[in-house]
Amino acid sequence: MKLIVGLGNPGSRYADTRHNVGFRVIDSVGASNHIVLRNQLPTAVYGEGTIEAQAVVLALPLTYMNANGKSVSDLCTRFLIPPNDLIVVHDDLDLPLGRVKLKLTGGDAGHHGVQSVIAHLGTGEFLRIRIGIGRPASKDEIVT
Repeated sequence: MKLIVGLGNPGSRYADTRHNVGFRVIDSVGASNHIVLRNQLPTAVYGEGTIEAQAVVLALPLTYMNANGKSVSDLCTRFLIPPNDLIVVHDDLDLPLGRVKLKLTGGDAGHHGVQSVIAHLGTGEFLRIRIGIGRPASKDEIVT
């Protein structure tokens, strides 16, 4: 089983920001694969299903970006998912808008949500799907 988590911030204030692209990817993947995120833990909502014969859990943290690691850790514990079966989808300011990059292991590259995941799991050995959101003209437009 694979756990696929979209990083972001909960609530309507953040729903349409570029920083919540991880949430939007999970919503889209769920819709296109008939996986409804209707189950809830105290720190996340999730749905279970299959994608091309692979059992998956799709999830969205209910914690804020800087604390998304707690949600991811809770999900890994609940479903007995080791870090090498975890896929984290997140925004990346340093990639041009719409560009996608895979990162197999490593550090957080300054991303607070990824930093939180690494801190809670004790490892950076998980797959990241980095979605470019571009760097805004003003630092005031960056949501953390």
